[in-house]
Amino acid sequence: MTYPVDAPPDDDRTSDSGAAHHVHSPHHAINTEDARLISESLHDPERFTAVYDRHYTVIYRYVAGRLGSQQADDIAAETFLAAFRRRKSFDGGKGSLRSWLFGIATKLVSQHRRAETRRYQALAKVGADPALGSHEERVVTWVTAEGLQPQLARALAALSAKERDVVLLVALSELGHDEVAAALGIPYGTVGSRLNRARRKLRAALELEGL
Repeated sequence: MTYPVDAPPDDDRTSDSGAAHHVHSPHHAINTEDARLISESLHDPERFTAVYDRHYTVIYRYVAGRLGSQQADDIAAETFLAAFRRRKSFDGGKGSLRSWLFGIATKLVSQHRRAETRRYQALAKVGADPALGSHEERVVTWVTAEGLQPQLARALAALSAKERDVVLLVALSELGHDEVAAALGIPYGTVGSRLNRARRKLRAALELEGL
């Protein structure tokens, strides 16, 4: 499943058969209401406001979890502006609207890789941003039950960009593997392989911390 959302090229091809289990998100089914709103917005642009209202909060939280609250407003707004401009290219037969939106948001976040890495390095020294603790705790809980945010932040900073995209789409946005594949424009099996590598690296890093 792919989307024309300027997804980064993939050089880590893995066939669907490489995934041991197909993990479905509760939102994996195409949302007919979203599809209807997009269709109506082609003739009545004001209808896109409903798309914004339905999905802004989750996109904002995802971006804030990666770049912090200061940049989240601007990038979340950019996500919906880009989606509005490209709405004719949305194909509900290839995946959900929310996957498409997360794909656009991830592409925008990728333009701030250095800032994201610096943020995790800073969190490793001073602890989590209190305003965003609940979102980052999801990542911690997902990879280890310890809930030690500074150590996890250091480990996240050491992941490759592609591994970080997958692990944070799953952890912060609660997307299923199929939705992540759609968002990033990569094979389903590649999601599983990157996720497994990222989890191994995170756990190994936390073990080195003596946790």
